Amino acid sequence: MSFPSFWESRESQKRVEELKECKEKYEEWGKLNKEAEQLKEFIDLVKEDPSFQGEVDRQLQALERGVSSFEAKVFLRDKFDREDAIVSINSGAGGLEACDWAGMLFRMYSLWAESKNYKVEVVDCLPEESAGFKNITFLVKGKYAYGYLKAEKGVHRLVRISPFDANKRRHTSFASVDVIPQVSEEVEIDIKPQDLKIETFRASGHGGQHVNVTDSAVRITHLPSGIVVSCQAERSQYQNKQTALKILKSKLYNKLQEEKRKELEDISGEKKKIEWGSQIRSYILHPYSLVKDHRTRYETSQALAVLDGELDGFIEAYLKSKNV
Repeated sequence: MSFPSFWESRESQKRVEELKECKEKYEEWGKLNKEAEQLKEFIDLVKEDPSFQGEVDRQLQALERGVSSFEAKVFLRDKFDREDAIVSINSGAGGLEACDWAGMLFRMYSLWAESKNYKVEVVDCLPEESAGFKNITFLVKGKYAYGYLKAEKGVHRLVRISPFDANKRRHTSFASVDVIPQVSEEVEIDIKPQDLKIETFRASGHGGQHVNVTDSAVRITHLPSGIVVSCQAERSQYQNKQTALKILKSKLYNKLQEEKRKELEDISGEKKKIEWGSQIRSYILHPYSLVKDHRTRYETSQALAVLDGELDGFIEAYLKSKNV
């Protein structure tokens, strides 16, 4: 960085960000080491005065949480882990029950994002009149948003006593969550204007004061791939079009990556079963309280806390399992 030629490079800002990230991790590691040394001193005090035991337990729990969080952050080293996330939730079979479950998941991710000081922007949604959403797409903006939320991709299953059933019977609902990174401008994806079908329509749901007043919402269909992207978050048709194009670019890039992955699996003979019934996580609210991730076996009985956005345990367990 001391050489003038460094700042003339197109990569300079990227390198500065990498340096800043390394410094942050180094400082966090130093802080954890300092806390560990302080804890050793408290342990010695307990030998002389058992009344310090409560403070030792408190500091030990805090240190364990810090180390677990730091480990997960170290594992976020894939190409797009630092990027914003595009999250889509689609209700499964079950009508109103499934739509309500999709709404509960959106609330859960919104609360989790808020706890991380991330910003959530709804891009497109199809609400169910009574409760929840048939589908909803939103952006989660913040450093490492995609790196963390990629742990949530898959089918989520809810078991509860239905609030919509007069007979108070137990119902099972499904919703699928898809997460892709919002790729940066540096990634080159060739999108030809003649390959796009662009339509405008009146916004519904999220969209500010111009909802159902102007044709500000935009739907873009990429004809060669069949990918359809809609955006109705902004008041301006131009802004919605630009946001939709960014999401389309991300989806096309993700599609290319998936095709490459499948090609490698075909060559190696590796097959991964992906189907609607193979849920990644179950949320059981009745007859007992339990949330269990079927990939990592991580579980907690604090189901309501999870639905209030306490997802870090599941995300950290997933990241560690992928890096073992």
